[in-house]
Amino acid sequence: MTTPQPTRFAILASHEGSTLQAVLDACQQQHLNALVNLVISNNSNSGAMRRARNAGVDAVHISGKTHPLDTDRDDAMLHAMLSARADWVLLLGYMKKLGPRTLARYRGHILNTHPALLPKFGGLGYFGRKVHEAVLAAGETESGATIHAVDSEYDTGALIAQVRVCVHPDDTVDSLESRVKDAEQQLLITTLTELVNTREASAY
Repeated sequence: MTTPQPTRFAILASHEGSTLQAVLDACQQQHLNALVNLVISNNSNSGAMRRARNAGVDAVHISGKTHPLDTDRDDAMLHAMLSARADWVLLLGYMKKLGPRTLARYRGHILNTHPALLPKFGGLGYFGRKVHEAVLAAGETESGATIHAVDSEYDTGALIAQVRVCVHPDDTVDSLESRVKDAEQQLLITTLTELVNTREASAY
């Protein structure tokens, strides 16, 4: 009986890449039978690019600066993913939409994390601290994180998993963001573990 090959992840991130780091750590510590073998960022100076290089992972900058045309950017991204033989694509703090060719090729195999309980506080303009600011401004008693499938619009794909986080009366944006981020990362690793285990089981 052969051992299934590790699941290969391509990860897209725009900023610091703390959730990317959680996945890299889980793979390195063998909590996940998986590899991150490609990181793509639209920001050449992002922390995600630095974290990828520090981990020995191929890091590619693809943006409007490198590929001004949407079609060329889509083609470049898809080519990078196929060259890396990615099984799944993870959007972890990635601020851009994917192109139609990439979406079509990886349909059903693209996941996004969002720091709120979708469908609340999702869509265009809701990202990062703006989400937590909106949650507090609305007087919500709970927030959380969501993992969902990716389609052609922001935050509208099918829900995969959610975790709830209480909003405390004295919460600030920073304190709420910190707790939601911790819960989001734990939810992601749990979800990816289930995904990898299911894939391995189907290989036998």
